[in-house]
Amino acid sequence: MRAICAARLRRERADKLSARVRRILVKTLYTQPASLAIGAFTTVTAATLAAWFAEMPELYVGCVLLTVIAVARVTAALGLSPNSHGTSTRKLELVYEIGAFSYALVLGMYGAATIWLEAPSEVQVLMVANALCYGVGVSPRNAGRPVIGIGQLALACVPIMVACLASGKPGLIVLAVTIGLLIPAMMSIVLNVFKVLRDSISAAETSQQLADKMQHLARTDVVTGLANRAGLNHAMVETMMTVDDDTRLALIWIDLDRFKEVNDLLGHPVGDRVLSEVARRLTDVCPDGSTVSRFGGDEFVLFCPVDDRKHAERIASEVHAEIMRTVRIDGDRLEVRASLGVALLPEDGRDADTLMQSADLALYHAKVGGRAQTRFFDKTMTRDLVRRREIEDELRAALQRDELSIFFQPIVDLETGKIRTFEALVRWFHPEKGELRPDEFIPVAEETGVIVTLGNWITAQAARTAAQWPEDVTVAVNLSPLQIRAPGAALGIRNALREAGLDPARLELEVTESLFIEDNHATAAFIEELSSIGVKFALDDFGTGYSSLGYINTFPLNKIKVDRSFVSGPNVGRKSDAIIRAVAEMGSTLEMEIVAEGLETIEQVQAVREAGCTLGQGFYFSRAVPDYLAAMLLAQERDSDTRRVIG
Repeated sequence: MRAICAARLRRERADKLSARVRRILVKTLYTQPASLAIGAFTTVTAATLAAWFAEMPELYVGCVLLTVIAVARVTAALGLSPNSHGTSTRKLELVYEIGAFSYALVLGMYGAATIWLEAPSEVQVLMVANALCYGVGVSPRNAGRPVIGIGQLALACVPIMVACLASGKPGLIVLAVTIGLLIPAMMSIVLNVFKVLRDSISAAETSQQLADKMQHLARTDVVTGLANRAGLNHAMVETMMTVDDDTRLALIWIDLDRFKEVNDLLGHPVGDRVLSEVARRLTDVCPDGSTVSRFGGDEFVLFCPVDDRKHAERIASEVHAEIMRTVRIDGDRLEVRASLGVALLPEDGRDADTLMQSADLALYHAKVGGRAQTRFFDKTMTRDLVRRREIEDELRAALQRDELSIFFQPIVDLETGKIRTFEALVRWFHPEKGELRPDEFIPVAEETGVIVTLGNWITAQAARTAAQWPEDVTVAVNLSPLQIRAPGAALGIRNALREAGLDPARLELEVTESLFIEDNHATAAFIEELSSIGVKFALDDFGTGYSSLGYINTFPLNKIKVDRSFVSGPNVGRKSDAIIRAVAEMGSTLEMEIVAEGLETIEQVQAVREAGCTLGQGFYFSRAVPDYLAAMLLAQERDSDTRRVIG
């Protein structure tokens, strides 16, 4: 039964594709009404002159018929819109067939009449040439529908061929034989042109469907079916580009309180079902024109139009009440609580980033204030900003006091198990506050511009360390878009390589998709300059941003790193596996390395290797380690290889 359903589904898809291809091919018949008018005018003029030269009243009947049909065809071509969904494909085709066949038949009969009535030789040549040239010329033009093209050819040529044979004159009989050979030759050409057109359009349609599907997957959360972070960003950017000064929007940031306990106590499958139920409720309660997204983990973001602040308060209240309703999973009652942070445009920010920051800060205060409540952003919420300024000042001092360290996490060849690359990761050990996570200070460094100094320092330190490793081991360094766009960015990288004595081919620079969102000439110049000396580039966190294949086609990328969210975590499943396989197959075709991040178990390693990934990175192989431990890992690996050879 399942096989029958699958076959039926495939047939339906094929039928839909065939219908779209046929529609496109029929539209080609209507693409140039001007050429139709010019051709008709030329032919009618020739027919009129032929009748006048021959002084045969009978031929004027053909002139009138050609004129009437030509006017009707041009009128129909101009009046019928092939792009209108209200006009069926069959109607477009039928109207064109009637006009085309009748015109070709009258023209062919006109040419045959000049032979049958023994008109002057120049008149016969004029009209026979017109009819034959029309049939030969129009058949390839209408090859999109071969029945029409071949039908016009036959109707224009066959009457002349019959008249030539009936005349009994040797020269005309030879002409009839020639026409008889011409018709199948032109039929072959028409059918070949049709096949090329049909196959090209079908391939383009299939490719477009695949691209649309991949884009949809890249912007959709696999658990809830809502927009993911990339989908939200896309919707916000598109909305913000079209709003006017009077438009008011609300951004509601929702965080499910203590949701981790649900996953820990009941398991991730139950947690995913709760997330899906929350997503459904949000979709039901949000106003028209809203974007509902799962921002990540247990966070949701609602972006919607509002009339005023009171309207936003009412929406936030309804959302909160809807989420707080009891959730029933397999007979169990689960109480879900949520904290909400709300920011309004234009009061709390006139761009997407500022609006997100304001809502995030409002959410922070809602959680600090006791959770399960809604807070709107106001100007007094400066605690986070003060903390960021504090980190900025301390980070500048940390660079001078050598409080920062570089750790290295291996990237392993999944086929041989050998270390191919180490990714350089910065660590900050504060003398009073202990270790600070990168996600605490890297965003601050990017916002304040310190990332340029920090990035150059990381590259220089990583290059010095890598210069001591075996020549077949490379080092990867993450680059911030701000660092790349800074003046002299490429020169800073080149200086670091020269001072360390490291071969540029052993340096890999990892960039994220956010780098390519804006068409920036500085970015292209940076990549081109460093690529020319051998530096490699890798696309990091693929699948979490816009995931455009245009980046891969435009820039000289040597490696793609599939984001850990497709490898481990609650969102892993059939769809994420399909995405990994698609990316791996693309990488194999383009001779690019595919790295699977976040590998924690042997099962994950086996799965990504079978999917086609060539390299792996994650805690299964090793955590990030100091430089001396990285050197020890390499030494142990080489020593093991040596013992294996000796043994």
